[in-house]
Amino acid sequence: MAADTRPGSDVPPPDGYRLDRYRAPVPSHVPGAATVSLEEAEALHKAGTVLFIDVMKVPRAASPGLSGKWLVAKPHVAIAGSTWLPEVGEGRPDPVVEDYFRRNLDRLTAGDKAAGLLFYCVTDCWMSWNAAKRALSWGYTRVYWFRDGIDVWQQFELPTEIVDPVPLDAG
Repeated sequence: MAADTRPGSDVPPPDGYRLDRYRAPVPSHVPGAATVSLEEAEALHKAGTVLFIDVMKVPRAASPGLSGKWLVAKPHVAIAGSTWLPEVGEGRPDPVVEDYFRRNLDRLTAGDKAAGLLFYCVTDCWMSWNAAKRALSWGYTRVYWFRDGIDVWQQFELPTEIVDPVPLDAG
């Protein structure tokens, strides 16, 4: 995977996680992960050897009877075959969300820390950067980051589908 040298790719990676303003220019790489281009992401998708994980935000309900449910107001388009794990790219995730992320990575990989994981969101979104970095910190060794996200994937009319978020109590 080649280093990203596009304009704007000179944003330095922080030592920790990005904690706010998640929609902003991002670094060219996640230390320890492979940053993939559109062509590389498409090849991984076709090969079917990597799990695609969408980390786009969606709020949680706080109302009685709905507490903890994801509030999805409109259909969510993702790369075909993706798993949508909302909120897991927060810089300081709520303990419930962090546990949700860990449980679901374990479930999706059947506990295999060498399973390939590709994280994405939208273009210039730190949520996928944070999620990839967190997966690495938990010992996952084949982590990919698709910096361009669903925006560029859709521009090239690559396969997408409507997905629902994985429920908070799953995993």
